[in-house]
Amino acid sequence: MRALRLTFSRIAKPVTVTVTLATVAAGLPAAAASSHVHRDAWGHRFGGTTAGTGAPVVSDPRVVANFNLAAGETPEAIALGPGGSADVSLAKASTAVNVTRDGRVTPLGQVPRTGNCPTLQIPFGAGIVRAASGAVYLANCTGDADTGVWRLHGSGPATEIARLPQGSVPHAMALDQHDGDLYVADSSLGVVWRVPSKGGKATVWASGPALQKVSLFGANGVVVHDGAVWVSNTDQGTIVEIPIGEDGTAGPMRTVASGFAGDIGAFTVVGRDDAIVAALTRSNEIVLIGPGEQPRVLLTVADGLSNPTDVALRRQILYVTNGAYFTGVDPNLQIAHLEP
Repeated sequence: MRALRLTFSRIAKPVTVTVTLATVAAGLPAAAASSHVHRDAWGHRFGGTTAGTGAPVVSDPRVVANFNLAAGETPEAIALGPGGSADVSLAKASTAVNVTRDGRVTPLGQVPRTGNCPTLQIPFGAGIVRAASGAVYLANCTGDADTGVWRLHGSGPATEIARLPQGSVPHAMALDQHDGDLYVADSSLGVVWRVPSKGGKATVWASGPALQKVSLFGANGVVVHDGAVWVSNTDQGTIVEIPIGEDGTAGPMRTVASGFAGDIGAFTVVGRDDAIVAALTRSNEIVLIGPGEQPRVLLTVADGLSNPTDVALRRQILYVTNGAYFTGVDPNLQIAHLEP
């Protein structure tokens, strides 16, 4: 196995992270493997050199869009959009926007604000998903009959595709592109809901102590990756992996990360080694969690973080939303560049 050096440029000083990789030419001697194509921790290719000499570099963290905290524009979740853009939910405003890499912001629609979300005591629209068809879905929490999953229609009224119980606090959502089901993490009831993206009844797909809250938020972030649903629990500070069975039912949960009590929000899982990039909201950090390794800090407040809530990675671009829930300063969408 080879060690890949990832240098993350900050305002203060660069930080180097070493991630263990298997060479693409598995089973070949190191000399032979060095002439083949390698992959970084996210599975991206970089060619022709050994891992030490062609190491990717994450650089130039920068804000591409600022939002108005007074108007409830708290960036919460990210869904990757077309042309390098990102769809962003603005949770306290119960709305969503599309942001291009040059900072152009286009409204995608709003969900009803007819009541107050349990625990938060305000209307709250958090989880966002974009399907391959272009359909955009937003989770809505109002503590009444409008709590559920909604499809946005730009300037037209949104359509509820599935209703959730009034005591639910739907947080992150993820789409299984294979079967078209949406998975919704419920931070209050401590379950994962499954919702047909074409509309229909929401059913409890997974439940158990690992998803339950202790004080504020239980199940929070959710990702579909490699035949499993991965879920973070903010109160317990964990991430669990739940296999999707051949019949679509939830398999036994396995804890894959722990030690982030009260801090971990949304995350993404990337690469063949199932590396996790996670937002630590209170600590103002983005961390890399490798299998069996201690977490490594990638970005901090020195890079412009302001209570990060979600992360996403597409090719060479890392996206970060900053909700400014505790700092009260500069809610925004950031990107950084992953250079091969």
